[in-house]
Amino acid sequence: MAINVSEINAALDQIEISKGISRERVIEALKESMTKAYKKSLGGDDALVEVNIDLEAGKIEMFQIKNVVEDVQDDLLEISVEDALESDPKGKYKVGDVYKIPADITELRKAMVITIKNLMKQKFAEAEKEVLHEQFKDKINTLITGRVEQYDERGATINIGRTSVYLPRKEMIKDERFAIGENIKLFVNDVATGTKGAHIVVSRASEGFLKALMTEEIHDIYDGTIIIKALAREAGERSKVSVYSNDLNVDPAGACIGPNGSRIQKVVSQLGNGSSKEKIDIITYKENAGLYIMEALKPAHVVGIALDEEKKAATVVVKDDSLSLAIGRKGVNARLAVKLTGYNIDIKIESQALEEGLVFKTFEELNSLDLEERAKKIMEAQREALVYQNKQETSLPGLPEGYVAPQARNYEEETNDFDAALEEVAEKEESEAPVTKEEVEVKVEEKEETPVVEEKPVETTTVKTTTTLEDLEKSLEDTSKNQKKSNNYKRKKKVEEEKEESGITHTEGPRMSIYTEEELKELEEEENEVDEVEEDDVDYDEYDQYYDED
Repeated sequence: MAINVSEINAALDQIEISKGISRERVIEALKESMTKAYKKSLGGDDALVEVNIDLEAGKIEMFQIKNVVEDVQDDLLEISVEDALESDPKGKYKVGDVYKIPADITELRKAMVITIKNLMKQKFAEAEKEVLHEQFKDKINTLITGRVEQYDERGATINIGRTSVYLPRKEMIKDERFAIGENIKLFVNDVATGTKGAHIVVSRASEGFLKALMTEEIHDIYDGTIIIKALAREAGERSKVSVYSNDLNVDPAGACIGPNGSRIQKVVSQLGNGSSKEKIDIITYKENAGLYIMEALKPAHVVGIALDEEKKAATVVVKDDSLSLAIGRKGVNARLAVKLTGYNIDIKIESQALEEGLVFKTFEELNSLDLEERAKKIMEAQREALVYQNKQETSLPGLPEGYVAPQARNYEEETNDFDAALEEVAEKEESEAPVTKEEVEVKVEEKEETPVVEEKPVETTTVKTTTTLEDLEKSLEDTSKNQKKSNNYKRKKKVEEEKEESGITHTEGPRMSIYTEEELKELEEEENEVDEVEEDDVDYDEYDQYYDED
């Protein structure tokens, strides 16, 4: 059957814009709907059919398929070779071939058209649900902003972009009202499917709405420093929120309230526009159930409590004039405390409790126990921090736990076994080698010329002006001689050390003197001449200051 391609394309574009369903998905849904409807019209789901939709060629084709057999057993699925050739003389059919019977779409029965229409609605609803779920799956349990399109006493229709959502009256905050075109915040509870297709479930009266608002407005909750442990709410009346801080140095209730209540007021201002504002009680979560229940009943002052943890029941004692405050208007304060803590709470006044002989623990007793537990936690946290810090200081990054870095080694004090062996061999060779007469004479002369000078500690000499010039000159002359002899000794010692370091070894056998006796005498005379010249170079003028007369 030929179709109007332009009209089909326009319809597909409209569906894609309004529903967000792609053209391919619509064509696939139409093909599946026509296949199911055609099977149903033929008499059962077992029938073999084929549907082809070609938008480029501008035609839609439908076929019933039968298998060519020799002996027909099922008329719905099979056809004999004779009947196939009779229906299509041009065809050359044999057993095992497929025989297609075309269907005229223009002659489809009304029941089949209705079936196709209903199936298309179902397919559209499924596709729309998938699109909405894909679009809003990451926004469940979060806030979205929409514009009010329609409002009446039963509810409001809010446009949130591609689609619109319906906000019923029961999900609004008490007596709040909206103006057409007003932007409001909504909490996404879920994406569900109803008789009219997929829809997004939104609310402003749920506890999730208040929790999301607080997370958005209070930074300490957003970054995880403060955790909302529990929340109980009666929209438009009162809410109770218990908070807990991971940081022992942070007051969770004070951080949520803010300076002069600035933070919590930002939240309250968004909880409806009715005649009365919703009140929010921020309480500190306590692991001690008794203290937690006392906190939950605020603003009432609780004197004491008798707790039965097994039955999840508590009897609370309040001052005689605080009973109405503990119960709250229409019982809202007590109901929220029960919902927040999970305990059944029975409230008694102090005089009644004393008459009945009720045994209870006071706030002071429970609070002292809580302070002790808190002090233990702080000490434990500090100890863990100290252990971690020490571990960081004594370990290197990237190394296994327990690894100890090698300590600095003093190589100057250590000896090498190989070097020590060489020294022993050298000493042994020197002790065993024969000594010539010339070497003995040289050693004797060196010993006479280089007297050993003992190092003495430097003493501070006080120069007095009463010393005579002759004594001072003599003292300077002796000092100069001793210094030059010491220098000669050090030079010779240094030469010997350099020879030892050079690694020169001595072989066994007769030794010869390097210089003859005449050459040694000449060298000795030259050294004495150098010493005399150096002595004459002494400048005594620098010592004239000691002889200045006053």
